Amino acid sequence: MSAQCDYSFGIEEEFFLVRPESRLLASQVPSRLWKRARAEFGDAIESELLQAQIEIASPILCDVGQARRQLGDLRRGLSALAHEHGLALLAAGTHPLGLWREQSETDKPRYRRLVEDFQVVARRSLVCGLHVHVQLPDDVDRVQVMNRAMPWLPLLLALSTSSPFWDRLRTGLMSYRQAMYDEWPRTGIPDFFESEADYDAFAAVLVRAGAIADASSLWWAIRPSPNYPTVELRIADACTHLDDSLAIAALYRCLMRHLVMHPAEAPACNAAVRRIIDENRWRAKRFGLQAEFIDERGNTEPALAQLQRLRALCREDAQALGCVEALASIDDILARGTSAHAQLALYRQQRDGGATRAAALKSVVDWLLHTTVPAA
Repeated sequence: MSAQCDYSFGIEEEFFLVRPESRLLASQVPSRLWKRARAEFGDAIESELLQAQIEIASPILCDVGQARRQLGDLRRGLSALAHEHGLALLAAGTHPLGLWREQSETDKPRYRRLVEDFQVVARRSLVCGLHVHVQLPDDVDRVQVMNRAMPWLPLLLALSTSSPFWDRLRTGLMSYRQAMYDEWPRTGIPDFFESEADYDAFAAVLVRAGAIADASSLWWAIRPSPNYPTVELRIADACTHLDDSLAIAALYRCLMRHLVMHPAEAPACNAAVRRIIDENRWRAKRFGLQAEFIDERGNTEPALAQLQRLRALCREDAQALGCVEALASIDDILARGTSAHAQLALYRQQRDGGATRAAALKSVVDWLLHTTVPAA
């Protein structure tokens, strides 16, 4: 991954394929849809473990305006193609009416191996995420920057929450996707590695032992990409609003530049700090933007105050990377809430109005379907 700009980036978004009339997931997806999608969009479209999931991937990007055009076109184009096959596109961390027992795995050797290896954990993986890649300068150790980015991961999760429902029930969490993902090995907050060489040596141990085929099976919330010269953010839920994806990607990109430009701003890298980051991840998936994060001294800081602090730290980086307008979209998230807030508010409104739980969840799905595809 390279481009003629500093801190080039890429965005991957995962979606559910839905039958619009029933609002249920498409347990079987016609093979002709995949063939058409690959023919029209090429490598920008990829299948996922379950047939009801599909991923779009941007090309290498240099600015957020370019990202908006590329991802908007992909969302609209894939949505139109899905409609031709009686399906619709939905962006959220979980599907409110989704039942994992009704899903079918995608018939590819890699996915068959995953199901064989992980059994019910793989079959339950009915979740969608947002991944953001940022390329760092060649002389920068990606793992050392990753270590310094880790305390900010819970905040990035809080900005993206979109999975308050699971198995047709309200979970009480803003990001149940993160809770479900914890069933997999090698997920969550990574340990602190000294360097890329240290990280690679660890991966090599697992490869020699036959535990993994390669480093792509290290599925942590952030990692040095095994395929690109990037640091990959993986903690975020799939965002229903495209502008939310773009704002989070822009903030993460600015954070990466800030950490590279200020190497002295390095938090302690020890077991206690790592556990505190994971405690804050729990708070983010439980409370979202209403979380109170803690530090190694036992002080607490509201998520919104931490966000304000991060935006102040990255002000110069936003100007240098042309991300000022994109970061302004974070104010929209704060004003209307994340997708999880909107889903829960609509669900409560419907239930208070006398709707059954199933009918209320269908209304939530209708909102998700409508909001996923941006206007041209």
